[in-house]
Amino acid sequence: MLDEFKNAFQRHNNAHVQLIIINVIVFVVLGSLMAFSMIFEIDSVFGLIYNQFSIPALLGDFLSRPWTILTYAFVHDLPGILHILFNMVTLYWFGKLFIEYLGSDKLVAVYILGALAGAIFYLLAYNTIPFFANKAVGNSISMVGASAAINAIVVAIATLLPDYTFFLLLIGPIRIKYIAAVIVFLSFLGTVGNNSGGNIAHLGGALIGFMYTKQLQSGINWGGWITLTLDWIKGVFATKPKVKITYRKPEPVSTSGKSKSSATVSSKASQEEIDAILDKISDRGYESLTKDEKEKLFNASKK
Repeated sequence: MLDEFKNAFQRHNNAHVQLIIINVIVFVVLGSLMAFSMIFEIDSVFGLIYNQFSIPALLGDFLSRPWTILTYAFVHDLPGILHILFNMVTLYWFGKLFIEYLGSDKLVAVYILGALAGAIFYLLAYNTIPFFANKAVGNSISMVGASAAINAIVVAIATLLPDYTFFLLLIGPIRIKYIAAVIVFLSFLGTVGNNSGGNIAHLGGALIGFMYTKQLQSGINWGGWITLTLDWIKGVFATKPKVKITYRKPEPVSTSGKSKSSATVSSKASQEEIDAILDKISDRGYESLTKDEKEKLFNASKK
């Protein structure tokens, strides 16, 4: 299992599976802690741990643990399994389609943007709108779940490919714009139900998903800063290759008395370099290549 998890994080354009793995691991760890805490009658300890991941409704409580603006999107209700099951199935199918057209980096960016937007909508509603604020007075209300982040992905890809068709069990073919519309409408109805806070967050995620795609179509990537931040973090924790010293014979002098130009040597690329360049195009597009990478790819195409 460990090897399979490692392979999942090494594959390119596999962010939807990676996000599912992270959510499931968090669910298993927290679920195990909950079970042990109940067995040994230390529920208060688990409650303290769980609160460090769930985002509170009241602004004062949120300021005491601001990291929950993101962590809540990787946690689900316990001990029931339906919450995480429905979310992960939705993430898999819509995430797979999203990656096919926009790549893994943008999927992760939309997931995080959706989580942030959902949290902001949630906090604003419970701290500014009397209908919701009155519910929070005297109650310890908090929220968990990836639904806002997943709604952002669903609406983002539905905005990009409104007429793409899914074949649903017992229903048949249906365009994803209608699936997204139903999800958004049900979330709106749910804002006056038992899970009003969660449904408010769903609407925030849906809105940012729509706006993200519209901006992307205009040439503006709202998630670029997230991609750069994650790349920097990966670079910090990446294993540095060991330096190897090799000796080689000097290049033979040509008949004209000149050695091969350094430009010609530098433009040659190994198959591993070409594969890495192609993977980069798949993840971020051709425009993300440097001038040197474009030259290597061009020279390799002429072979």
